[in-house]
Amino acid sequence: MTGDRRSAPRGTVTISAELCKGCELCIAACPPDVLAMSTEVNGMGYRYPVLHDGCTGCTACQMVCPDYVFDVYRLPRTTTPTL
Repeated sequence: MTGDRRSAPRGTVTISAELCKGCELCIAACPPDVLAMSTEVNGMGYRYPVLHDGCTGCTACQMVCPDYVFDVYRLPRTTTPTL
């Protein structure tokens, strides 16, 4: 079904991987379960979160992160024309 809200991304985050200390709080806090820890490490030697499709822009990751790694962006809502 075209325009299905469940399949369309509603937000996104940028991740400052070099600031991350690998606490994984964001992974547990993410309601849509779209964050996972990387297999690679940053300059400090910590694994960092990577984003997969499905972000809702809920800000849960940003709110729990002690290192201010996340910037959250909500995408504008698209409206379907009424007939």
